[in-house]
Amino acid sequence: MELSILELFLNASVVVKTVIIILILASIVSWMIIFERWLYIKKISQELLDFEIIFWSDAGLDALLSSSQEEGHNPVGAEYIFQVGYLDYKRLTKESLGPDIVMDSVQRNMRVALAKEQSLLEKHLPFLATVASVSPYVGLFGTVWGIMNSFRGLAGASQATLSAVAPGISEALIATAIGLFAAIPALVAYNKFISESDNLLSNFEGFKEEFLAVLYRDIHSD
Repeated sequence: MELSILELFLNASVVVKTVIIILILASIVSWMIIFERWLYIKKISQELLDFEIIFWSDAGLDALLSSSQEEGHNPVGAEYIFQVGYLDYKRLTKESLGPDIVMDSVQRNMRVALAKEQSLLEKHLPFLATVASVSPYVGLFGTVWGIMNSFRGLAGASQATLSAVAPGISEALIATAIGLFAAIPALVAYNKFISESDNLLSNFEGFKEEFLAVLYRDIHSD
């Protein structure tokens, strides 16, 4: 008699059921993270383009800082790095400190801001990497356990036939299939998001250096 996947799952041992449930939950969480990261990186990429257009326009740094500090506005990415750096620059220049002291402080604070943005970009990605690397082995464990139970059941049987072990082996192989189902999307998404995050961080780093050059020229022209 042909069994459905649900029937195979219901007939599986407790260990195999547990493995399958864990893998399904890991897959669900992975897809939630994939969707959330996709939206976040898409948002950051668009805001980077919009901010760079305004930054290199004739609006002026003070006007740009005012707009980034508007109530309800949450600066991210390059805009956040700009806000941290320029606020520190304005505060220190009012204290009549030397140019080198000012620029060292600004550079240090912008580096911290860049590290914060990196942390936000890579948020939850270690979970995807873990699911991608561990899920196949968890599924394989469930499969091995199920096959062991199938062959153990043949020990007291008078006649060993393929039809006797086929259901047990089938239910065990489901664990491997679900393990791959959880791992493959997580691996693809992890590689994609890491690549896009690295690209954004490279752009942030480039903006930071360009902004430091702008501030350097400004403080030495006074």
